[in-house]
Amino acid sequence: VQLQASGGGLVQAGGSLRLSCATSEHTFRGYTVAWFRQAPGKEREFVAGIRWNSALSYADSVKGRFTISRDNARNTVYLQMNSLKPEDTAVYYCAADQNVILSNIRSTRAYDDWGQGTLVTVSS
Repeated sequence: VQLQASGGGLVQAGGSLRLSCATSEHTFRGYTVAWFRQAPGKEREFVAGIRWNSALSYADSVKGRFTISRDNARNTVYLQMNSLKPEDTAVYYCAADQNVILSNIRSTRAYDDWGQGTLVTVSS
């Protein structure tokens, strides 16, 4: 499935952004979708994921600040990011796969399809 990530930008600490991950794939509702991020010089890390049944998973570093959701009618998954911190600065990628189970939802290796990334910069 082809994924289009958007919504990144420059925001001050404490601000908010909403990222979108869209596809034209009509079977998207059956996919697990996750957001990962990669800061300069660091490994790509899991941020949040949502399964086809809307089960959710969050990294500890974003719990209570970020919310992942999906709109199956629009074939889109969103990542609402509030109370942003400078350490949230990274390129954010969305990823999708039909065969992700909850126990490996946080692994980059669980996903075959990736979006192009969108840059989020949080200034202090």
